[in-house]
Amino acid sequence: MAYAGVDLGATNVRAVVADDERTVRGQDRRSTPDESGIAVTEAVLDAVRSACAEAGVGPREVRAVGVASIGPLDLAEGAVEKPANLPAIEWIPLTGPLRNLVDGPVYLHNDANAGVIGERFHSERNPDDMAYVTISSGIGAGVCVDGHVLAGWDGNAGEVGHVTVDPDGALTCGCGIDGHWEAYCSGNNIPRYARYLREELDVGTDLPLSDLDAADVFEAAGRDPLADVVIERVARWNALGMATVVHAYAPLVVSVGGAVALNNPELVLDPIRERLDDLVMSNIPEVQLTTLGDDVVVQGALASAMTEGTGDRRLLGSA
Repeated sequence: MAYAGVDLGATNVRAVVADDERTVRGQDRRSTPDESGIAVTEAVLDAVRSACAEAGVGPREVRAVGVASIGPLDLAEGAVEKPANLPAIEWIPLTGPLRNLVDGPVYLHNDANAGVIGERFHSERNPDDMAYVTISSGIGAGVCVDGHVLAGWDGNAGEVGHVTVDPDGALTCGCGIDGHWEAYCSGNNIPRYARYLREELDVGTDLPLSDLDAADVFEAAGRDPLADVVIERVARWNALGMATVVHAYAPLVVSVGGAVALNNPELVLDPIRERLDDLVMSNIPEVQLTTLGDDVVVQGALASAMTEGTGDRRLLGSA
């Protein structure tokens, strides 16, 4: 018997196929198309087919699929609607096409919710009150309260990247609203923020502003005045965003993942830890880097497939 997990991000599509013992037998990774929703759907289906082929199983042998996706989601339709980080795309069908491919149910989650499922499924502590925050091309959170992963009626609970951290709204988020956390601190938007601060503050720099990415900014830390300003400002917004997560959900543990955090933990996580005590009026959670690396979301999707969409390990005996 086989199970599949899919991670649909704004940058990459990943698929894994595992056996009953949770051993991954096949996997596939490819770039996310940005020309149309149908192209994205086809990339997801092709990734699952490829992972199945590597695992030596046919798609009809897959018992269930867990899908972790960028949002916003339309759970009723099993689709993504107007994703903020794929602005040219209106609609990405997922659940229906995957059900036609495999012989079993498809469980659709926001990618950060899959992240918290993955953290709880694989964690030795498995706390009932925790959050997973991703700081990557976008920002979001998966939240577990009293042992229940919060999905929301439409699948869009935990979209904390779209809380307002800057009431002056100097930058507009990909969703079209000013001042959101994601507009300043996501991997997609840090270069834009650097260019804004360069003009606003007239800071000298050797950074290649016309062809800049977030990695360039972090690599120049301590050597470039603009990079240092950007990293300090990003740290401030990240701490405010994390304080909002803590006040809203009271987690005991916050695991942080996503490419920006995973590649720069000292410059991203340490400033959050240093600032939380001054920003939070309740208990301060343990803020840690995920131990699952960039596999946390796809592993959460796979755990969802194996546990009827829940990530509850107690269901494995009946799987």
